[in-house]
Amino acid sequence: MTTDEALRPQSLMLTFLGDQVLGRDVCVYSGSVIDVFGRAGVGEHATRSTLTRMVGRDLLRRQREGRRMYFGLTERSESVLRDGEQRIWEDGAVNRRWDGSWTLLGFSLPESWQRQRHDLRAQLTWSGFGPLFGGLWIAPGEVDVSALVTELGLSAHVKIFRAHADAGMDIGAMIEETWALGELALRYEAFVRRWQRWETTEPAADEAPPASGRGDPHLAALALRLRLSTEWLQVVRRDPRLPVKHLPDDWPAEQAEKTFRTVYARLTPLAKESAERLLDLVPVRGQA
Repeated sequence: MTTDEALRPQSLMLTFLGDQVLGRDVCVYSGSVIDVFGRAGVGEHATRSTLTRMVGRDLLRRQREGRRMYFGLTERSESVLRDGEQRIWEDGAVNRRWDGSWTLLGFSLPESWQRQRHDLRAQLTWSGFGPLFGGLWIAPGEVDVSALVTELGLSAHVKIFRAHADAGMDIGAMIEETWALGELALRYEAFVRRWQRWETTEPAADEAPPASGRGDPHLAALALRLRLSTEWLQVVRRDPRLPVKHLPDDWPAEQAEKTFRTVYARLTPLAKESAERLLDLVPVRGQA
């Protein structure tokens, strides 16, 4: 497999938890996590540090069983994982169900509020908005950012509207001017280049990531699926899900999604068998 972009341990951890813990009311033993992450090329120190940081950020809770420490989900991490689950498996990468509406958000902040302006723009970009003009941003469909604006303390400086474009509006041109389509297309194309070979190739033990389960194709499949899902979520989270009928005819999202789903399905049987052998899970009990 071609070397992919560096994946942050926390991103890999969230993918792992979504695959193995979400919806099961269980906690996973820290040693199991270290073992799996070692097979995915992440060292023990980095894994332990990630677990500790995620507890501090209320993304994980500890549960002691005898001399062993187990980790489970919090309300916050469950919400993050449910959102990712919907983004991958329900919303998808291709928006064919656009109802023609747009969410418009206008803001006016004092010149000295540079940090607040930066934070708002970053959060709007993450939520699928693009800058139509200066302080006027736009996103396809109905996007609820009221909680985001409240959390930033900017409710008094922001106005939000729902709108439809005028009949003579060139929506395709507006999209090209507002969003960096070229950069997003390159991400989809790079994803296909990295993963397309696995659509027709079974994972071989000697092609697993460094420090992974060499000698065992089941472990290789588990490590590969972990990285596949993490990378795919990173790609689709950067996609504002613009209406496909207003995107270029050769838009690569559909091919990339086909590659993801096909490879995920091929890796899953071996990955599940490996997880069942490797993971030490216990039922969730009262908060520690």
